[in-house]
Amino acid sequence: MGEVEGQTMLPMLSKSPKPPQEGSKGPQYFFALAVTMSAFCGGTALAWTGPALEVIVVVGNATRDPGIPSITEEQGSWVGSLMPVGALLGALPAGYFCNLFGRKLVGMSLAIPFIISWGLIAIASTAWELYIARLIIGVATGASSAVAPMYVGEIAESSIRGSLGSFFQLMITVGILYVYVLGACVSYTVLAILCGIIPIAYLLVFFNAPETPVYLLRKGRRSEAEASLKRLRGPYYDVSYELNELQKEIEKTSDNQASISDIFTRKAALRGLLISLGLMTFQQLSGVNAVIFYATAIFKDAGSTLSPSVSAIVVGIVQVIVTYASSLLVDKAGRKILLLISAAVMAVCQGLLGFYFYLQESGSDVSSLTLVPLSSVVLYIIIFSLGFGPIPWMMTGELFAPDVKGPSTGIAVGLNWLLVFIVTKTFAPLKSLLGMGITFGIFGAICAVGVLFVLIMVPETKGKSLDEIQQILAGKGTRRNNVA
Repeated sequence: MGEVEGQTMLPMLSKSPKPPQEGSKGPQYFFALAVTMSAFCGGTALAWTGPALEVIVVVGNATRDPGIPSITEEQGSWVGSLMPVGALLGALPAGYFCNLFGRKLVGMSLAIPFIISWGLIAIASTAWELYIARLIIGVATGASSAVAPMYVGEIAESSIRGSLGSFFQLMITVGILYVYVLGACVSYTVLAILCGIIPIAYLLVFFNAPETPVYLLRKGRRSEAEASLKRLRGPYYDVSYELNELQKEIEKTSDNQASISDIFTRKAALRGLLISLGLMTFQQLSGVNAVIFYATAIFKDAGSTLSPSVSAIVVGIVQVIVTYASSLLVDKAGRKILLLISAAVMAVCQGLLGFYFYLQESGSDVSSLTLVPLSSVVLYIIIFSLGFGPIPWMMTGELFAPDVKGPSTGIAVGLNWLLVFIVTKTFAPLKSLLGMGITFGIFGAICAVGVLFVLIMVPETKGKSLDEIQQILAGKGTRRNNVA
């Protein structure tokens, strides 16, 4: 019998001939929502710069309220970009700490830097105080990006793992909308205080959550893993079959503690990492931030009378609604088909935007084409929220074996935040150098390559157990397992 974390495994229960009836879904939905409240916190951190920088950035000789910080445009740029830098620093070691201390403990601890950051932002008077706060909140956001998908992937039954995995992106969009709405009607300080309430609520709600059965089995704590499964599946659920299946999967990889090198020497681990890295790359290089940034201006050019703040709220509402729709579809339609549709339609939308801006920059009359960018932006936001918004996060939580999940998730999430920083800092120079038309055209070409990547590299994992997914990644899956 193998050993896990230095402890001898207890004998397995007699294996049931087939999986028992599925357990109660209510506890799984509740605890998935509880852990992804950390994504709500991250969404508020992402969106805060929108309303806040309008208030605190001083242009020329303008004066501001003495009770809030006053910073330059250059300082404002760093206030925005330091958050993804912190997220990169938080994401990379998060998986290691999850393996060391547990998913639940690490997840709960992230509430503390969120609370500290919002407190600093509320009382800040200088740019450096904002820099520190944004770096800290970035660390918490990046770590939560690794912890929450990992936790959800390990507590969910196969039949609803996709839906629950979509909650991470859904809660990010809810957090963004929360800030858009409050930012339009409250002061700088009150906004920071109201954002600081969310991590406190997260800590209280997640405090009573169970640790994941996978982590407990890896630590040799089988009786606790059984109790955890009963909490997650309901008191009348026979946990023996599922517990044995999890233990078998863990024993396959538990003879040695996994290292970074193991990820690159095992086919399933390496392929899972490449898929996750690819999905994260195409998510961020699809131009989503550029589209959302210019959405308000495009609405205005199309004749909309909505104010910038109301336009932002409309975009936020669309994102929340469609991301929720994705959570309902992903376990029915499948991951791969939604990713293919998402990448293909995004490529068309970005191509149309590029064509429109190219004509505009060339001096052509585009007054008759105002519906082209408007419809492209709306469709792009919808289709991104349906596929490439939530699914990369969800699949990162299900692609890795237990022993490599920590470091692999950290690497994938770290790349995501590195790309957020790069895109944030290079978009303006790229736009100045090449023009809007070519820049959006490049985003469209990247989305087109994303179609090929999904078609060739990404397997369908809908309804598959974690063990079946590992067999597919290792090239041992049956024909049924590999059907998209």
